[in-house]
Amino acid sequence: MNGNTSRLTSSEIASLWTQYLQETSAVCGCKYVLATIKDPEIRSVYQLSLDLSEKHVNELKAIFQQEDFPIPIGFTDEDVNLNAPPLFTDNFWLEYIYNMTVHGLFGHNLSFSVSIRKDIRDFLYQCNLDAMDVYNQSIEVLLSKGLYDKPPGFSNPNTIEFITDLSYAVDVIGKRRKLNSIECGNIYFNLKKSILAKAILLGFMQVTKNKEVRDFMEKGVKLTNKHIRIFSSILHEENLHSPPLLDNQVTNSLIAPFSDKFMMAHSGFLFNAAMSYYGTALSTSMRVDLIGHCEAAILRDLKISAIWGNIMIKNGWLEKPPEASSQQQLPF
Repeated sequence: MNGNTSRLTSSEIASLWTQYLQETSAVCGCKYVLATIKDPEIRSVYQLSLDLSEKHVNELKAIFQQEDFPIPIGFTDEDVNLNAPPLFTDNFWLEYIYNMTVHGLFGHNLSFSVSIRKDIRDFLYQCNLDAMDVYNQSIEVLLSKGLYDKPPGFSNPNTIEFITDLSYAVDVIGKRRKLNSIECGNIYFNLKKSILAKAILLGFMQVTKNKEVRDFMEKGVKLTNKHIRIFSSILHEENLHSPPLLDNQVTNSLIAPFSDKFMMAHSGFLFNAAMSYYGTALSTSMRVDLIGHCEAAILRDLKISAIWGNIMIKNGWLEKPPEASSQQQLPF
């Protein structure tokens, strides 16, 4: 069989199925933002993002139909209220699209790396290029408006050095070494994600009429607050700045722009993504205190993700991923 006629592997199915849910979610989000924002530069970023997501959805549908594979439900026009007033400021939405594109780049690269069929690789390759276009446009607008929060700067080293002592990793008599650039970069990156997640949760908590959903959002706000406090303090101890909060970017609107299903699904995605990023930080950190903080953050996110799963299942909002056949493995 050639590279386009072999059966889809489990990894390829998982990648395409997951992306369909994410792209249909993005379509809903972009449509709402375009209905509420005023800034022309930010609008152009979202128009590009909407056009690309709609293109990806159509291409995914074509692949599913070609494979005689049921098209997931994902998210539809029923999950977005285009008449709802702005829940966040225009500047927030610019920060949001920048961060969401970072998630997309990670996802497309991972999906590409586990795909075999040429048509799937070609599709994912183009998706990655599309995401880079949105990333470049969003960061350029952030920079032009003076809104991009850069990580702390480090002086260039004078020499090349090697680690010669275990004290580099272990706290010796209460004395910790300074953060290295990898550790500082990971902390700042994860803080930006937590700060964005907190603002999203605050907005969703403000507009939902479902008590169970509101209680979950409140738990999420408390958790992100805890993580922001812990990791910001590590930077502040070394006189390094942390990213600014986005809490004041939430408006006073009480009308939900999205369905409870959408808001819960999006919140769960943010916690799941956070665990992955904390895992990366854990594996690349060389100070035991940082490793411990990342491990604890993952465990706390796992706990709230379990609560999230129960709510999603109870309300029939969690679409089941494709499962293995009970029959003998099919040939490729």
